[in-house]
Amino acid sequence: MSHPSGPAGPAFGQTVSQAAPLLRVLSGETREKPPLWMMRQAGRYLPEYRALREKAGSFLDLCYDPEKAAEVTLQPIRRFGFDAAILFSDILVVPDALGQRVRFLEGEGPQLDPLTPETGLAPLAGELDAERLAPVYETVRMVRAALPPQVALIGFAGAPWTVASYMVAGRSTPDQAPARLFAYTHPVLFGALVDRLVDATASHLLRQVEAGAQVLQIFESFAGALPPPLFRRWSLEPVSRIVSRIRARYPAIPVIVFARGAGAGVEELAQSGIADGVGLDWTIDPWRASDAIQVHRPVQGNLDPLALVAGGDVLARAVDDIRAALGGGPHVFNLGHGILPQTPIAHVEQLVARVRG
Repeated sequence: MSHPSGPAGPAFGQTVSQAAPLLRVLSGETREKPPLWMMRQAGRYLPEYRALREKAGSFLDLCYDPEKAAEVTLQPIRRFGFDAAILFSDILVVPDALGQRVRFLEGEGPQLDPLTPETGLAPLAGELDAERLAPVYETVRMVRAALPPQVALIGFAGAPWTVASYMVAGRSTPDQAPARLFAYTHPVLFGALVDRLVDATASHLLRQVEAGAQVLQIFESFAGALPPPLFRRWSLEPVSRIVSRIRARYPAIPVIVFARGAGAGVEELAQSGIADGVGLDWTIDPWRASDAIQVHRPVQGNLDPLALVAGGDVLARAVDDIRAALGGGPHVFNLGHGILPQTPIAHVEQLVARVRG
């Protein structure tokens, strides 16, 4: 599972053994103490984030302000010393850069002007507006320059199915029914939308690498809504096409795929070789994962975010169980989904000490 060196994997002249711990694990190395970071680690549980967020205007304004977005990205690194920073941005910058109106309303989440069978793809540009996303890539450059060599920088994007779900429904829905029905009743049009997103997402990720990202993560947040045939058609196949384009340009850049709720589909993902690292949500038994997933690819996860909220003995036992199950192979310690806003800072400190103790 090792990869040749490339422009933003291990630095020029640097061997894998000298690289950041996250890169070493994603190349197949097993470490006694796994590298640690958390999904949504730059966010509302941090008082310094909340203070900056109040000054930023809208959420998208914050995403498109390189100085503020870089500061938010770096806040959890300064506080906790995580082994990776993940770019502060959002998966919906891609439809925004394709011309679909995106806004974030306080207390309501993202709102988009929904695509319909009548509108088709007419509201969308033919390709990603890279100028619209130039501030995002500037954020990547600023963060990479500020990070120490042992802290990896992760860029990311949403998978086409997940992003298309927002684009069709115009919002988050409990079971992605609008997008699923669209895919069933208008498969050619939905396929054209997915194709557009494959191109745009690959372009977005490649530009993040060019700006300094060393690892990429693809979030398939709504994988659990798809039955197996549609999971293969609308999730695995498009993600595979994106990863192929990344590997063709930058074979040293590892790609983590996090398919939340995919169940047995996560095993299929691991066996396919699409991902360099496989994210595990908290519903996956880590002992099962060690036998069926980690034998194929490094794994990342999978602490229940509510165990982190609970803290104390609950958290300690959960951390120890995951490390016991996955410690015999390449493992990146993470949550099974994003950190929750009500998470106490002291519990994150407990997590870091337990993983590294």
